[in-house]
Amino acid sequence: MYLRLKALPGTLRERQSGWSSTAGCQTGDGSGQGGARHGVRDLIVMERNPDENRWIWATLMLSSVSLVAIVFAAWELVENRFFRDVDYMTLHYLYITRGIASSLLLAAWAAWFVLRQHRRHAEELRRSREHYRHLLEASPGAVVLYDENFMVVEWSASAEHLYGLRGSEVLGRPLLTLPQSLESETRQLIARVQKGERILGLETRRCSRSGESLEVELSLLSFSEGSGEGLFLEVTTDIRQRVRLRQTLLEVEKLTSMGRMAAGTAHHLNTPLATLRLRVQMMADREHHPACTADLARLEDGLRFCQQFVQRLLEFSRRPAAEKHPQEIAQTIQSVVSFLGPTIHSKGAAVSLDLDGANGARIFADRNLLEALLTIILSNAVDAIPENGLIEVRCRKPIPDRIELQVKDNGCGIAPADLHRVFEPFFTTKGTGKGTGLGLPIARNIVSEHGGTIEIQNAPEGGAIVTLELPVWKPGAAEKSGVLR
Repeated sequence: MYLRLKALPGTLRERQSGWSSTAGCQTGDGSGQGGARHGVRDLIVMERNPDENRWIWATLMLSSVSLVAIVFAAWELVENRFFRDVDYMTLHYLYITRGIASSLLLAAWAAWFVLRQHRRHAEELRRSREHYRHLLEASPGAVVLYDENFMVVEWSASAEHLYGLRGSEVLGRPLLTLPQSLESETRQLIARVQKGERILGLETRRCSRSGESLEVELSLLSFSEGSGEGLFLEVTTDIRQRVRLRQTLLEVEKLTSMGRMAAGTAHHLNTPLATLRLRVQMMADREHHPACTADLARLEDGLRFCQQFVQRLLEFSRRPAAEKHPQEIAQTIQSVVSFLGPTIHSKGAAVSLDLDGANGARIFADRNLLEALLTIILSNAVDAIPENGLIEVRCRKPIPDRIELQVKDNGCGIAPADLHRVFEPFFTTKGTGKGTGLGLPIARNIVSEHGGTIEIQNAPEGGAIVTLELPVWKPGAAEKSGVLR
């Protein structure tokens, strides 16, 4: 039997949770898929092949004629055998009963034939429904059917999984996954579809139950049912991973461009920085006043740090070997805090140092990288605190071979939705022109190179806490050559 199926969802007035009773099936979803429970009644039109229709009618007619002939022949034999000498009235009743018996037998056979065909068609209809549902639920994309007013009439299991909304929550209601800012754009897409255009592979956004914005690839098609009501079939695919990969590739391209620019930057900055440092050294040789000597020493340290930082930028793409030596962590922290002193004092902020826990501990590290790491962490804390804010720096040894450095500020903290992204390159919560989004990724790489860990969390009373953990240096354990690759 050849079937041509049209799977058409019913209108909102016809929506129900189970299959239509006319199919001879039990209530519920025939396919066992979750989406069928949320579906609307499907109108499945089965059109038989014309040749098959002719064969059915021919079989029915031939069978009917055969039954009538058999009944009349059997009755004739009975009359000739047992009722040959009966009167006219008896013979008349025999003819009447023969007609009644033929009619009853023919009716019984016709009823059996029709019932058999009905059961056969009901089973085929049930299989067709199951096939339709399996196709719908097996679709990798989220399938949603709605009218031009965004009233939902069909909701697949994939849509449940993607958006976190059950069918019972959306059927017969406006499309909850459509952001209000995109409603006008979607109406324009519907107008284009009504003109016969097919919208395929359009990147747009939808929102989940929690309000999270989802990047999706949208296909929108016209879907007309038997009643003539115009519906629209929306199929969306989650492309968040693709978008993240594309953004990562763009970031890599930016980093590559920065690496090319670094050579020119270093070329233009190294010469004046070296000249300034030489001038400072000459001034220190001429000036022997203790106060001026201390200021000149700090200025020389700052220039040296700038030189090393520019050189590090130049070598960023080549990642040269780090020259690691034992470094006293408390002394390095004090040096960086002193370097950032003018910036800290300009905000009227205070820095609380609790370095007794370090107890003279040293770590095996590249000094320039360690200073860059601490500068990044403390600079972020200074940027985060308000006027007259407070930064607390504390060192301790949770276990003998590890040292923990904690930097806590009383600033605004980090939004919970952004905490997992703070180490992504180019991600920043600072305003335009105030941050590049490269500081924390660089800090994490430096910590990783030194065998440590870095963690950022919000303080319960407000502000952020950055926790660094680094291995403590033990003589003879790590520096065989002084250079670690």
